[in-house]
Amino acid sequence: MEFEKWEPIYSRVLEDMGFSREDDERAAIMLSHMLDPSNSVEPSVLGELIDGRDVLVCGNAPTLRTELDLVDLDDYLLVVADGAASALIERDVVPDVIVTDLDGDVEKEILANSRGSIVVVHAHGDNTDKLEKYVPLMQDMIGSTQSFPLSNVYNFGGFSDGDRCVFLAKEFGAASITLIGFDFTDPEVTSIKKKKLNWAKKLIDMIISDDF
Repeated sequence: MEFEKWEPIYSRVLEDMGFSREDDERAAIMLSHMLDPSNSVEPSVLGELIDGRDVLVCGNAPTLRTELDLVDLDDYLLVVADGAASALIERDVVPDVIVTDLDGDVEKEILANSRGSIVVVHAHGDNTDKLEKYVPLMQDMIGSTQSFPLSNVYNFGGFSDGDRCVFLAKEFGAASITLIGFDFTDPEVTSIKKKKLNWAKKLIDMIISDDF
């Protein structure tokens, strides 16, 4: 994702959500300092995994576990959003890629990582405490930001974990992208979560239709 294309959307997200770009940038710098060749991998690894593959993107909606029964996981490369990793680990399935801002069941994500999952760790203004706590416990990480990219913290596009999975799959050449575990109209969520879901739907529609 070219940042010049993403930045106008990002500015609209910040305005709508009331978030701080400066806080996002500080978090990205912090994550950058925590990553080095001993605990991280190059984004080219994602290209080797994803290019030309049928990708199953798993969100963490309450419907996920039921929907997992309806697909043959062996047919897909698995890119999962944060807490969705738990549903797969419970089935003894190791996701290929976990996209996370570390607000789900991180212990399960650490377990999946120890079994081979690449973790795309996202830095934003509200999760610096989680970065400090969990990044030292993982390996094979790739840093991401929704703000200006750094030398080792990348912006692949997207805002929340679920839509960032879709942007990632698109960025690295997925042959197809199938979504499960997404509920953009869940009435049980908080007002801020509802806003995030609205943006996730908009962004996924944009990237799949090439409106960027």
